[in-house]
Amino acid sequence: MSRSIRPNPTKSLLAAALILSLGALTGCNGDDDKKDDARSTSASSTKDLPATLTGQKLAWKKCSAPGGGEAPGKGWECATLKAPLDYAEPDGETTDIALVRGKTTGKGKRIGSLLFNFGGPGASGVDTLPGYGKDYAKLRTRYDLVSFDPRGIGRSEGVECLNGKQFDAQMQADGSPDTKAEEKILDTESKKYNAACQKHSGRILPHVDTQSAARDMDLMREVLGDKKLHYFGISYGTELGGVYAHLFPKNVGHSVMDGVVDPTEDTVQSSLGQVKGFQLAFTNYMKDCTKHGADCPTGPGGAEGTKRIASLLKALDEKSLPTKDKHRRLTQDLAVNGIISSLYNKEYWDVLSGGLNEAMRAHQGNTLLALSDQYLERDEHGHYSTDNAANKAVTCADRKQRFTTADVRAKLPEFRKASPVFGESMAWGLTNCTGWSVAGKADHPDVSADGSAKTLVIGNTGDPATPYEGARKMSRALGKDVGVDITLKGEGHGGYNSHNPCLTKLVDRYLLDSKIPASGTVCS
Repeated sequence: MSRSIRPNPTKSLLAAALILSLGALTGCNGDDDKKDDARSTSASSTKDLPATLTGQKLAWKKCSAPGGGEAPGKGWECATLKAPLDYAEPDGETTDIALVRGKTTGKGKRIGSLLFNFGGPGASGVDTLPGYGKDYAKLRTRYDLVSFDPRGIGRSEGVECLNGKQFDAQMQADGSPDTKAEEKILDTESKKYNAACQKHSGRILPHVDTQSAARDMDLMREVLGDKKLHYFGISYGTELGGVYAHLFPKNVGHSVMDGVVDPTEDTVQSSLGQVKGFQLAFTNYMKDCTKHGADCPTGPGGAEGTKRIASLLKALDEKSLPTKDKHRRLTQDLAVNGIISSLYNKEYWDVLSGGLNEAMRAHQGNTLLALSDQYLERDEHGHYSTDNAANKAVTCADRKQRFTTADVRAKLPEFRKASPVFGESMAWGLTNCTGWSVAGKADHPDVSADGSAKTLVIGNTGDPATPYEGARKMSRALGKDVGVDITLKGEGHGGYNSHNPCLTKLVDRYLLDSKIPASGTVCS
């Protein structure tokens, strides 16, 4: 199957989120899109929804444990929000949206709810927020911290496609084919995956788009009793926040975007930008790695280091490596996954070096496979979260463009030039939505939000998944006097959870005391 790369902030928080360029994108392109937009905006306000939805009372109670996991600890409670399955038919069927809340701990004046989205698309806010609540403890002194599983994700009727064994088998197939025969296998596996998604989750697939998720957030605001939506979006969550601001500019309160998606590019441009972002992060890793001398698998780094790892991947394309799991070998695609996983956070760089050395010297794939499993959220029992299926479903509901193998072959030279390590795999990721049962809405999102309150837009200069330039483009796209540009000179995906003192203070003062920093502020 074609492999997608999704920035999942859970990984960056683990210092412890598909190509984002293929992430959920919405907007207006062409007459058909204008008709669709006109239809959707007819239900763009909670005033258009029935009182049974806007007046519902959330039944907060102790959270249950997710499959194979642990329930959030003391101080966290869960509830279910009912929302229209299709906002064009607000009196029709409903879908359940899972919420989690940590009530404010402070004795001072409560501001309201602070709603988090942790990206993907596909990340479960219900599972993520409680695990990293300490990072937001200061914010909790004046806000109820709230997050949710967007429609089609996790506990909100999460999209299901293949079971663990079936997905393992697909991941052993070649996701970056070199021959016509391999292309045919890739196409067959992709069709199997798409058919399984339709079979198991056909009801929800047409309704998991980002515009619908944004409308869910406005319903949450209403039901939670907030006049304004106070929001903290990370990675894809910045795109969701931008779409919300476009639909409801007058309802935006305090808003932070961190690890920002570029909303201005089409699929190819955005994919290529992310290839360059990961290559930059890999180059920075190699600079650090050379300090370890002979133990560094990339040798002198730079072009020579890139060539060494590209050679390793080519060898894996020809012959995969054994692992402790006799049923799974380290393939080229899984190795790329493992490298990417480690680039989300600098604290994984030593693990990456160990995994590359293990593959190159011991001819074993255990460490890189483990990194790939972490990235794909596969547990020790062979079970995957629904994040991968949900990521594809949201992406393909949003993204209008579809690509053929001929399209990919034409783009391969440009992608390979941008990165001999990541280019080929990401180029084949362009076929992610080919043959999907739901038509996508647009080529790129509309996040223009004239009249919105000011939004902090944080760009990290070393971000591999959402390159720094995207933050500046998001700020401009939001509109004059809306985006406030903040730069972090750092490494890894996102900024606030890196615990940089300058950035932490700046964001906290904005959210807690409404102190808006000067646009162009730099933290290092």
